[in-house]
Amino acid sequence: MSDTDSFIDEVTEEVRRDRLYATLRKYGWIAGLVVVALVGGASYNEYRKASDRSAAQSTGDAILSALDEATPEARMAGLEGVEGAPELQGVLALLTAAEALAAEDPEAAAALLKPLAEDSAAPQAYSDLAALKMVLIDAESMTADLRSQVLNRLAKPGAPYRALAMEQQVLDLAAAGQTEDAIEAGRVLLEEPSLTQGLLQRVSQLMLALGAEDENEAG
Repeated sequence: MSDTDSFIDEVTEEVRRDRLYATLRKYGWIAGLVVVALVGGASYNEYRKASDRSAAQSTGDAILSALDEATPEARMAGLEGVEGAPELQGVLALLTAAEALAAEDPEAAAALLKPLAEDSAAPQAYSDLAALKMVLIDAESMTADLRSQVLNRLAKPGAPYRALAMEQQVLDLAAAGQTEDAIEAGRVLLEEPSLTQGLLQRVSQLMLALGAEDENEAG
């Protein structure tokens, strides 16, 4: 390589450096903002996670403190004062209703459960559990027609408490004197998959009490 070529290369490299420095001086602030945004975003996410953890812990402490009260009435008052995230409202309603029952106030319990049972936006496990508890409470506000409607909803295929709702339907038929229908409904229930041992025994004993043939002996 000649001295002339070497000189040209050096000049070209210097020009490139000058252009790079000029570009950095002109647009470097943009890169700086990007770095600040990335660092700030990561810091904000960590702060938000820490805040969420702190809020969840505070809510949990408030619930435990309320449940430590000596009387059902005091526990109800404590639970009603807990301010939790929207997704916790269903749990709070169920806990408060349980304390209302402990205070021997089924109407108050039903009133607490009703909004959750009718909330289509709530998780089905919560809303259906609230509806089932309303049926089991059997408050005066639960008419026969409403009870039937609720049980039909809870007994749909795939519903989380289908088997328990079907058990209540069998009991209602038996109480109404519709013995054959109750026995048939019981047989359908016994064919449900994943029945608990306790539910299986209850339904089998009820069917025998209604006069159904013991299918194990018949077999």
